[in-house]
Amino acid sequence: MNKAVNDGVWSGSWVAERLGVELLGDPELTDLLGLALRRNPKRAHLLVSNVLGKHVPQSPTVVYGYGFTLGRRVRELLGTEESRRAVVLGYAETATGLGHAVADGIALAPYLHSTRRPVPGVATAGGFEESHSHATSHLLLPEDPALLAGEGPLVLVDDEFSTGNTVLNTIRDLHARYPRGRYVVVALVDMRSAADAGRLDEFAAEIGARVDLVAAASGTVSLPAGVLEKGQELVARYESESAGSGGQSSAAPSGLVAQFPAPLKDKDQDGGAGAPTTTEATPPLQPTPTPNPPGARGTARPAPTAPLPTDNLSGARGTARPAPTDPHPKNNRVTQVDIRWPKNLPDGGRHGFTPGHRIRLDRALPAMAARLAEALPEDATRIHILGFEELMYAPLRLARELEQIVDAGVTYSTTTRSPVLAVDDPGYAIRTRLTFPAHDTPADGPGDRYAYNIAGAGFDAVVAVLDDTADTPELHAPDGLLARLAEHTPHVVLAVIPSYVPERPAMLPDPLRGPAFSSYAPEEVGWLLQDLSDVTLEAPTEEREEAIQSGGAHYAESLPVEYQPSEQYQQLFHTVLDEAADRLALAVGAVTELVLAERSPHPVLVSLARAGTPVGVLMRRWAQHRHGLDLPHYAVSIVRGRGIDANALRWLAAHHDPADVVFVDGWTGKGAITRELTEAIREFEESDGITGFDPEIAVLADPGSCVKTYGTREDFLIPSACLNSTVSGLISRTVLRSDLVGPHDFHGAKFYRELAGADVSVDFLDAVAARFPEVSDAVTVLAKELLAADRTPTWEGWAAVERISEEYGIHDVNLVKPGVGETTRVLLRRVPWKILARAGAGADLDHVRLLAEQRGVPVEEVAELPYTCVGLIHPKYTRGATGADGKAVAV
Repeated sequence: MNKAVNDGVWSGSWVAERLGVELLGDPELTDLLGLALRRNPKRAHLLVSNVLGKHVPQSPTVVYGYGFTLGRRVRELLGTEESRRAVVLGYAETATGLGHAVADGIALAPYLHSTRRPVPGVATAGGFEESHSHATSHLLLPEDPALLAGEGPLVLVDDEFSTGNTVLNTIRDLHARYPRGRYVVVALVDMRSAADAGRLDEFAAEIGARVDLVAAASGTVSLPAGVLEKGQELVARYESESAGSGGQSSAAPSGLVAQFPAPLKDKDQDGGAGAPTTTEATPPLQPTPTPNPPGARGTARPAPTAPLPTDNLSGARGTARPAPTDPHPKNNRVTQVDIRWPKNLPDGGRHGFTPGHRIRLDRALPAMAARLAEALPEDATRIHILGFEELMYAPLRLARELEQIVDAGVTYSTTTRSPVLAVDDPGYAIRTRLTFPAHDTPADGPGDRYAYNIAGAGFDAVVAVLDDTADTPELHAPDGLLARLAEHTPHVVLAVIPSYVPERPAMLPDPLRGPAFSSYAPEEVGWLLQDLSDVTLEAPTEEREEAIQSGGAHYAESLPVEYQPSEQYQQLFHTVLDEAADRLALAVGAVTELVLAERSPHPVLVSLARAGTPVGVLMRRWAQHRHGLDLPHYAVSIVRGRGIDANALRWLAAHHDPADVVFVDGWTGKGAITRELTEAIREFEESDGITGFDPEIAVLADPGSCVKTYGTREDFLIPSACLNSTVSGLISRTVLRSDLVGPHDFHGAKFYRELAGADVSVDFLDAVAARFPEVSDAVTVLAKELLAADRTPTWEGWAAVERISEEYGIHDVNLVKPGVGETTRVLLRRVPWKILARAGAGADLDHVRLLAEQRGVPVEEVAELPYTCVGLIHPKYTRGATGADGKAVAV
């Protein structure tokens, strides 16, 4: 079996032989752990992970692989749906990168890690004390406090699970604020003693929650009598030898150590809770650690007598430094490289890291790693990537990507606050130690920081990856980190990543839901809108049209007076619904099957309010009926000429994988909204840097041939187009006006509660859903045909609209509304000029003819029309004009 080894020796043997310490349990323990010493009044030995990427340089693929595989096991434990509701929380500083990798393995859950760095302007959403650690206060600073407020599982990730005290403190604090029914504790190693085994069980029973444990290996540490005193004596002797030799040597000869600061308390040392309610089995993880992880080998190099030079040292702040006397005096330089970190992409999970952020990072990594590779010497055979304290994940992903594209061996580790005794012996886990001043202006004041097993390791180049908060004069000082690295490698490369600080309000509101907002059931749809029901927004149709066409106002700045259907028109609606229900159910089933087959097995339906909302609800009902899926469904605002609601997209990206989002609309006309959405998503990606949203709309009917995901391309009557709010959950069309909608607000809409007596929204849904069983077989056939067909959009509708606009002297495609649905909208909400109807069109146009008669609008039959009908808005509007004669007609 491969051991955590130095020069063929287990890196815990030095401590084990001198103190009689044993690791008992899974055979994988010695693959994962070595041993070291630190001065501590309660425990002298320290477990040093060989696969965490903190103290021991290791292949980034191995480090990432362990965390990712643990995440996969958590997803298997929870199941896909519960994983979607989960939140992953990692511990600073040691487990920030491990927690990220676990979240990546789960893939569906957002990630947050605790931090010891307060961030001005970001509110604390929680915190806890780690009283046994050298740095105690953990802060929780999510950009969206709602991240911790859900009821789904909370996955807590730490490098080791010793007594459970840290986990207990966390659960106690968060459960009091945000109670939930399930927790999962994840660690590389479960090292609880028998005495600790039942403590977490008791706490779980006390709060009425289930707590599971997932670990790569488990066991205990066997400690002989008097081990603490022996350890303290051993540490004191080595410290004394170091002090007698001048102290502070970074790469000391065998047996020489650096001086310690004040006494420390070790992590998970004060007792507390121990066992979870259930413990998952711990099969070996793959990939296994490399058998010979790079560390300090052989004779250490002496410390130089002078620091590095200032030339080619970006950010050196002008301090002159003489050249050092080291083995590479001519090549010892620091090169800074701009890897072009994506705009507005968090550098880690301090404020939250969503699945959408991960997707953006995945796409950007190849180019960033390529830029990093260009800054490295071509002849380098051993390259080390050095992260910075809590900044573990970004350097790890860069290192892993670099490992794929260069011929050299690549290893990874990070700097740390934690002081550990260094002993240059193959059987000891911490061979050498570099000491340098803190360089990120820490809240608890200045102090020493450390990098282990870098000195004497023979790296051809070391790449220091840190955030811009840490790019300070102290970093570039003669005794700073860059200078200390330059003493031990011929090439130091500095890559600075922008430290993400939330600029927007910490929290966007939760979606509005019925019955408080809309007549739909709360599970049917969540409206990413703000409620403007108390604001008077309605204006006479003629006044609105005059303002819109004159450029004095945008159509989204006001609302038309809601059309109240006559008894005759209402009867017509019910007749049409009864006749069209089968055709509607067939189209709903077909388009949903296309989405599930081609877009995502677990799509997030996002309807374009409001015409898309009934269709989105029906698609959700079909997925539930046919596949037992409970799909998330939201409604968002999109405004022609203004784009989609960017705050709604931000909310979606924070709560779901953008790649799963499927935009839904009722039908296409000439394709204006399709084009609007494509452009809006492009602009959003540029402004926010959030990628993954697919602008391809799924529609019930695509008569304009503008999309490839549709239920039919026939231009037939969708009954929901016959009415306004009374078939759309009593919600108005959306409103975007600067005095009502701020830069951090959702677009607005009204809930017309007073129209409840005329509401047929649920009747419409139930009538169509009732036909699902009858059309099930036909849907299977139609979906198969559509999947095999060439559905490439031809945009023939757009060409027809341009032709009609010119033929009728309108010269404005925005005033030409093709298709039954759009024509109905013209008659209900705009000032119609005339209606073009395809010759021979039948019952699909009964309601159009009725509305046209009521408004005095002529209906002109056209022999060759690609749509069933086209509505023309009056092109030369004057106040009061509605019909072709320019005279108003009372409704």
